[in-house]
Amino acid sequence: MDGARLNRAARAAFGGRALVDVRRLAGGTRKGVHRLTFADGGSAVAYVWTPEENRWPERHDEADPADPFTASAGPEPYLAAHRRLAALGLRTPEIFLVDGDVAIVEDFPGDTLMGRLAADPAAAEPTVRQLAGDLATMRAARGPAYGKVSFVDGGGTPRESSAEGDALRYGRRMLAEAAARDPRIAVHAASIADRLSELCAAVRPRAEYSVVHGELGLDHVLVAPDGRPVLADTEDLMYFDVEWEHVFLRIRLGDDYRRLAVDDLDEGRFAFYLLVQRLSLTAGPLRLLATGRAPDPAFMRRIAEVNGAEAVRLCTGRTTRTATAPRRPSA
Repeated sequence: MDGARLNRAARAAFGGRALVDVRRLAGGTRKGVHRLTFADGGSAVAYVWTPEENRWPERHDEADPADPFTASAGPEPYLAAHRRLAALGLRTPEIFLVDGDVAIVEDFPGDTLMGRLAADPAAAEPTVRQLAGDLATMRAARGPAYGKVSFVDGGGTPRESSAEGDALRYGRRMLAEAAARDPRIAVHAASIADRLSELCAAVRPRAEYSVVHGELGLDHVLVAPDGRPVLADTEDLMYFDVEWEHVFLRIRLGDDYRRLAVDDLDEGRFAFYLLVQRLSLTAGPLRLLATGRAPDPAFMRRIAEVNGAEAVRLCTGRTTRTATAPRRPSA
């Protein structure tokens, strides 16, 4: 990112405060995340949604805003998500400035909730409990239709008749993409395709859609000075089935998922979304690795390895390789 551009944005946001350091933070494959440090000791964060900051290759089939699984990037979906979460009373970084494809937002120095939980589970427990309450608030909220919050709140309507129908289409797309790059998936592609259809057909109809973060690992939860959880990386906020959120949480948290688990989810919907997400977490990392721009290639390969093995196991009962959930290295 052009340092002069960040300097101009910082001046516009904070007037005469002198900017003394700009440091790229770990993470962020669709946007740049930079910490701005000022001479008075304060700091802020700049989100930058420029093409050079986006590590993912463009795809013609990911340009449809009606697709709930199209990854969002840019200030518009970020602002829409911020408004929706604020309306629910949830904590997100305060926005100081939006200037084109740059946003200056509140900084929360220190480790994410993931790092804090790993370092001291007892000390992190109050924040985890508050996050469980925030998830309950999001679950109780209702959207008028399923889809990205930025799309639905703007008056958009979904192109499929059900969330699970769109998830089936997405799962088939991820299966084809994973099979093209992973021989294990290719060998079992027919069985996986059949299992996707079976699981989707068994899902009971539903027409209630909650507010769902979409990729809620604890590395996407910052911690305020008072210990309150702060939701970050919210551009993909959706109205969708709550099971989608909890599948991702279970995959990402492993044994720690018990801290956020709830016992009244639809088991059939959960099982279907588990297979869809295993395929997505195989195809996505492999696609990013193919660009040569993955920020942590070894970690991405591990994600694809584990989730590919789990996708096969879910459809055949056969484990191809070790399937221990990977842990993201601390920043």
